[in-house]
Formats: sequence, structure tokens, C-alpha cells
Amino acid sequence: MAEEKTITIAGGGLAGSEAAHQAAKFGVKVKLLEMRPLGMSPAHQTGELGELVCSNSLKSDSTDNASGVLKEEMRRLGSLVIEAADNNRVPAGKALAVDRTLFAKYITRRIEENPRIQVVREEMLDIPESLESPLIIATGPLTSDSLSRAIVRLSPECSRLYFYDAIAPIIEGDSIDYSKVFRASRYENGEEEEGDYLNCPLDREEYYRLTDEILKAEKIETRDFEKGIYFESCLPVEVIVERGVDTLRFGPARPVGLRDPRTGKTPFAVVQLRAENRERTMYNMVGFQTKLTYPEQRRIFRLIPGLENAEFLRLGSVHRNTYINSPALLRPTLQTISNDMIFFAGQIVGVEGYVESAAMGILAGINAARIVTGREPVVPPGESALGSLIRYITDSTIKSFQPMNINFGLFPPLDVRVRKSEKKGLIAARALESVSHFKPFL
Repeated sequence: MAEEKTITIAGGGLAGSEAAHQAAKFGVKVKLLEMRPLGMSPAHQTGELGELVCSNSLKSDSTDNASGVLKEEMRRLGSLVIEAADNNRVPAGKALAVDRTLFAKYITRRIEENPRIQVVREEMLDIPESLESPLIIATGPLTSDSLSRAIVRLSPECSRLYFYDAIAPIIEGDSIDYSKVFRASRYENGEEEEGDYLNCPLDREEYYRLTDEILKAEKIETRDFEKGIYFESCLPVEVIVERGVDTLRFGPARPVGLRDPRTGKTPFAVVQLRAENRERTMYNMVGFQTKLTYPEQRRIFRLIPGLENAEFLRLGSVHRNTYINSPALLRPTLQTISNDMIFFAGQIVGVEGYVESAAMGILAGINAARIVTGREPVVPPGESALGSLIRYITDSTIKSFQPMNINFGLFPPLDVRVRKSEKKGLIAARALESVSHFKPFL
């Protein structure tokens, strides 16, 4: 009897864990390689699978948002990541935010208890020249230097690309002055008992003092003599302010939809804090990812009303994100053009965001298992959010490829003209209908 083939997955983040979970549904054996905790990346702090290293928010859970459409598609495909998020969510308005510790522990337990999955705590240093069974590379935006060099050797199109991602500080809840902040979600309708965010209101003078200090502050320079290329939806707060002192209050510090109940007025600007855990003992400074030095972060962010005595459980930081030139390297099945047995998944393929990364793991895990079980790999429907992302990252006409979140601009246009107010709803309905006919497990 021929030996049962085993799918190897490099990386135990969201995409790797999701790929392992999906592949195991086919009854195939999976070996999941994760270097942590024996070797740690610059951003990770634990050895848990599926650890979140930036925000604890998976963005909107409403299908009037493209991210919400993708989440619903993933639920219908049996996503482990969305299952973990739904079971460990914390209040965040329409967003799906999670207790990051419980979330990672949930994923780790589900993977380690799966009899078809073997978790091996070691780093993949190279890519074998000959492969008899599939290999999924899901090592994420912080792929080690040794494996990065191996990836570059796969093809001239694997030239190393990068941009910088920034992390926001986390504040101890007990150190916040609650007499100076108010709890509210944006555009509350008055029916909720309390909002999901703490809001630190700033008047004109306080706001401009904050932006002035941010501009003057000492920053950490990018390393390795590389140019700092930031993802637009995760800009460091100082980069936002450098684009104009009012840019911040039209961005992360926008007060729109918020009214201070003590004054009955909308503040000049607002810094929002989002709970990091269910107990609300930790709060994330929403949109305040930064590369300010640690002493400057403590000094400047304590100028914000309510944060004068803030204790920082984690300070902001910047890390490099690595991704491949997917349009020139990958097929819509997430296999490489040059080798049927090599798949890529997760943020390394040029999708940005937790949910998008995990979604790539779903498809890679399904297709790797289909190959092992003698089936043809599949491509998700083009009308779906998943299919739209796949089409973007494998579009060979793109000459200057950059990472992308899921958004309604990626979906194919509707066949009929409709009112602008109806457009997103119809695109979402069409996407979910297409996924209902997508049967990758058959």
C-alpha cells in the first residue's frame, strides 16, 4: 500500500492554521511547522497559533461592508478563524473585535486536538527541490531571512518586496481618567445602553498641541537602509500628521457621529479607545499606530485628555512586511505557476488584513487537499469576495503590485444600473449567492 501523503504547511499564523483546518476536513494528514516559541519574530510575543500582532479588530461584521461580506463567505466555508472570532468577541460596535489571548488559545486548541494535524515546533529554512506532496508557504509578512532567500530562488519574480506596518499602543484600563472620557459608538441611535468605545475629546487647543508635539517628536528610523513604504490603511500617526495638521481629525481622530454627553456637542477631535479583552482591562488606541520612540509615546500620548496617567501595556512599533509579486508568480488556485506542489497563502501573497490572510489559507488548504485526494483544484466564484481577492492578486496586467484589503472596488460590476445607495447591497447579495453554489469539499 502506498504511503499516505502529508501536506506540509510552513507558518502557524491565521493563514497556516486555517489551511491546516481546511485540509484536515478531507481526511488527509497535515504537518504544520511553526518556529515559535523556539524562534520569535520581531512582532510576536507568544507561541500560540493564530496570534494577532497588530489590532484586535477584524473590521466590520456587516455585509454593507466588503470585509463583512468576506467574513460571511468564510463562515459558510467553515472558517476556523471566524469561528474563533465569533466565540471570543469583545464589544466593538459593528466591528468584529476579539480578546486576542482567548482567540489565539482557541485556534491553538482546535488545531492541536485535531488528530489529522501534527504541529511541529521548528522553522522551515529551505524549500525542497523535489516535492511529492503539497507545500503551503504561509509564513506571513515577517518571513525569516533564510526562507525569504529560498523563496527568491524559486523564480526571478520572487524579488523581495516590502512595506512597513505600524502597531498602536495598548493602555491599562485602570489608568484611564474616566471623568474626562465618555463611552459611545459612532452614530449611536440611543437604543444602546452604552457604546463600545471610550472617547477622549479634544478641543481646538488640545488637538493642535498634540499634533505639534507629534511633528516635533523623535521617531525611530526605518532599518536596513530601506525606504519606508507604508500601507495606506495603517499609516503611523506621525505620517498622517505630516500630511497636514488637520488630516488626523479627518482620519482616526474624527469626531463625526460622536457627541459628548457632558456638553451635548461634538468635540473638535476625538481619540477612540477600543477594548482589547472582555474584561475591559486593556484598551487599544484606535488608529494611533506609531514609530515614535517609546519615551516620546509616553510623553505625547499623555497629553490626551483622560490619558494623563496612562500606563502603557504595549507601546507602538513598526515592523517590515514582506510579500511576493503574486500576479507574476501565482495561479488563481494559489499554486505557483512553475510548480503544482507549491502554494502560497496569507499576507505574503499581497492581501492586507487578518480576514483576507485567513481567507487565502482556506483556499490553499482546500486545493492542497484536493490534489492529495485526486481532485482538481478549484477557483472561487468571481462574483464572491474571495474570488475578487484572488482575481486581484493573480491579475498579470498589474505592473506595480501593492497589497490590498477587500473592498467593493475589487468586485466585478453589476450587469444593471442601480442607485448608488443600492449598489453595495446588491453586490453583497450576489457574492453570497455565488458562494452558496461553491462546493469545494465535494
